[in-house]
Amino acid sequence: MMRKIIIEIICISFILLFVYTAVSKFIDYDNFRGIIGQSPLITKFATPLSFIVPIGEIVIALMLAIPRYRLKGLYASFAAMVLFTTYIIVLVTLSEKVPCSCGGVIQRMSWTQHLYFNIFFVLVALVGIVLQTKAEGNTPNGPRFANA
Repeated sequence: MMRKIIIEIICISFILLFVYTAVSKFIDYDNFRGIIGQSPLITKFATPLSFIVPIGEIVIALMLAIPRYRLKGLYASFAAMVLFTTYIIVLVTLSEKVPCSCGGVIQRMSWTQHLYFNIFFVLVALVGIVLQTKAEGNTPNGPRFANA
């Protein structure tokens, strides 16, 4: 029972995080696109990424909300947070002057705070994957993964 509650809390946390940041990016779309256009890493891809990132966040949130896709949603959450964390590390290494392209309150974090925030959610996603896998009775060698 406790495992199920923890999984629900983890999924709701990610749903809130991804929906909040996606909606913030769409509400302030021109600013979001402009900020990611300033990034030395993704300038060429700013326009497509300005759609792909928030839409991806919404899709992940939907996967987490639908029990059948929850484990895949947790894996997608983990992958997204690892990607965002890696991006921050590389970006800070190259230049600390680039503004954050995240939405809402998260945009007000310092790069260090943002890095710790992301690392925390990477770990939360890992915990969710482990608990959800156990809850479904799946193992990496089990039948569920054979068809994945």
